[in-house]
Amino acid sequence: MSDTASDHANTPVPDRRTRAVLPLLGAGVVAALTCALSLGSTPLPPAEVAAVLFGTGDPDPRAAAIVWEVRLPRALTGLLAGAALGLAGLQMQTLLRNPLAEPYVLGVSSGASLGVALVVLAAGAGGGTFTAGLVGLGRPGLVLAAAFGAGAVMALILLLARWTSSVVTLLVIGVMVGSVVSSVVSILISYARAEDVQRFVLWGLGSFSATGWSDLAWFAPVLVAAMLLSAFLVKPLNALLLGEAYARTMGVRTSAVRWTVIAVGALLAGTVTAFCGPVAFLGLAVPHLARIALRTADHRVLVPGVVLMGGGVAVACGTVAVLPGTGGVLPLNAVTALVGAPIVIGVLLNGRAAKGVNP
Repeated sequence: MSDTASDHANTPVPDRRTRAVLPLLGAGVVAALTCALSLGSTPLPPAEVAAVLFGTGDPDPRAAAIVWEVRLPRALTGLLAGAALGLAGLQMQTLLRNPLAEPYVLGVSSGASLGVALVVLAAGAGGGTFTAGLVGLGRPGLVLAAAFGAGAVMALILLLARWTSSVVTLLVIGVMVGSVVSSVVSILISYARAEDVQRFVLWGLGSFSATGWSDLAWFAPVLVAAMLLSAFLVKPLNALLLGEAYARTMGVRTSAVRWTVIAVGALLAGTVTAFCGPVAFLGLAVPHLARIALRTADHRVLVPGVVLMGGGVAVACGTVAVLPGTGGVLPLNAVTALVGAPIVIGVLLNGRAAKGVNP
């Protein structure tokens, strides 16, 4: 083992920059949440929002209903979804040593779309509602369909991963499986009714607004548990920064780590997709933003940084998507693409992404 490699693996956390940047990211999350709760078709002063949240003074009942029933669930959904997608993207980019890797590249989004498309087709064939294919389960049925589709595709990827030790081969397999699943989705949609296709397309645009408190009771615990599990992957991922051969000399069971990262990434991205639709670009762009802000590839710093950055960016995008003060709504993926695509292009052009993933 070289002295340089050993020093890199044991590099101390850059305390000075971390102490400066992480609190700023935390403040950014608070600012994004404040805007999310204050801005909308009916603007509310931050003081009134605080009165509603903390039960002080005599808040307007209408304002309380807006905050508690609409804006707070939407903001919390965005916060959790952004943190989860950013973390899953970071892990995938490190595992696959590819700055363009993200959880959806392994077929999670396509699998969820397949589950929802099956519901669309069944509804069209039976002449019922959008979720009639799941015996009238309504929104829970839609979530179950998306989760089942994402889980089925990821199970297939994990099964195929047993026959290869190459992360590049695994990446290509994921892309190919995703392409096949997307083709099946296109075929299924061609047999659905026009109104059902429209609902499917709207689901595919992504949204943080359709998640209520009953959904968060499932959504939040699953994502929090998966993110806590990710804490145990910090040391192995740091070792993988210098390649699988080096990681094995450090005692890392690379095969087990690969399976765990894929499973955790699938759980994070699949859960978000099931509840919010296939939200684009956050899993790809957020890790690069965190690396630029923190100037390190150390996962001990990047993991909390990505969680904060992802949550803040997602909440901000969700706020922009509701077009405050107009009563209109933009597709969430249109906003995330406008934010994420230029960031990724800029990062790749100046070479920061490659430095962050491949030391």
